[in-house]
Amino acid sequence: MLARWEKRLSTQGQVTDGWLLLATFSLLVVGWIMVTSASSEIATSLTGNPYYFSIRHGVFVLCSIFFGLVALCIPLERWRFWGPGLLLLGIVLLIAVLLIGHEVNGSKRWIPLGFANIQASEVAKLCLIVYFADYLQRYLPEVRRDWGAFLRPFVVLGVYVALLIFEPDYGAVVVIGGCMMGMLLMSGAPLGRFGLVMIVVVAAGGLLAVAEPYRLERITSFANPWADQYSSGYQLTQALIAFGRGHWLGLGLGNSVQKLFYLPEAHTDFVFAVLAEELGLVGAMGVVCLFALLVFRGLRIGRKAELRGWAFSAYLCYGISLVFGAQAFINIAVSTGMLPTKGLTLPLLSYGGSSLAVSCVMVALLLRVDAEIRAKTRATQTARQAKKQERGER
Repeated sequence: MLARWEKRLSTQGQVTDGWLLLATFSLLVVGWIMVTSASSEIATSLTGNPYYFSIRHGVFVLCSIFFGLVALCIPLERWRFWGPGLLLLGIVLLIAVLLIGHEVNGSKRWIPLGFANIQASEVAKLCLIVYFADYLQRYLPEVRRDWGAFLRPFVVLGVYVALLIFEPDYGAVVVIGGCMMGMLLMSGAPLGRFGLVMIVVVAAGGLLAVAEPYRLERITSFANPWADQYSSGYQLTQALIAFGRGHWLGLGLGNSVQKLFYLPEAHTDFVFAVLAEELGLVGAMGVVCLFALLVFRGLRIGRKAELRGWAFSAYLCYGISLVFGAQAFINIAVSTGMLPTKGLTLPLLSYGGSSLAVSCVMVALLLRVDAEIRAKTRATQTARQAKKQERGER
């Protein structure tokens, strides 16, 4: 029976990974619907048009799909060649956002271009993954053996983290740091080294948490948001109320109460809370399953590449899958009160052009790796059949 289900779920013989496409487009469609629902009231109050954010999000989705199609046409070898340049591009963007960035809620995270704003941390995330995948391909034996090769990536990560802290964008720090640590772990580096590094990371994180009063206040309010539900715990308590209203099947699409100016950032960072209120536990778990499917297919493609000896493709897939998984987990955990509040979007679902564009490019890279694996497999099978025919003729 298990073999039968495995055969049904297999994508062998297909043009591309259909399950990955299904998860991606399902999340894009659900995201567009939920942004439309969650933003209607605030859009009406700000612009008079209830579909203002919905129309903009729709344009973002179409543009992001276009960027993804462009990325899909670029060979992986070209991406690998661009690795060092992309690393520098990420650093330049993170510096530029500190100099000319647009400040929102006390943070400089967006570079204004007139017609749109670019969130530098989203682009830098992709740049670092591509560079680090290239680094692991070039120095994989040394990373597994030598302390120097193991620690060198942390110098690069330190530059990114320092620039992100100045914005500040601690959510991106956690995602990027966790992604790089995960890629190192999957590369086969010794576990003992991770223990020492984790001690340093946890100590540094603890110091950062208590260095500023507002950070400590966030942690204490996260532990008990109801103690100060009209101040530091307001956003989390409103999100929890949304979850409570949702029950099993939700209030129905468009019937959220918390989006009526109770829940701040309802169509961006806390769109999952509105989704849970309107679609209930069933809808929320459906979205979680879609993210799990997306991450699983990405890791599976990476594993196939690793078995073929394609180190760059493998660690590129691992890094992208880890970013999707970590960012989705953190956003959902923040909405449900499992983690302190952070400004982090839900990939492919929250409102925002930069996040959507980078997420679609990442999915395109997964599909590109899968396409090259399938092309190589077909070429190998054709060569084998040609040899068999040649032997038969003889």
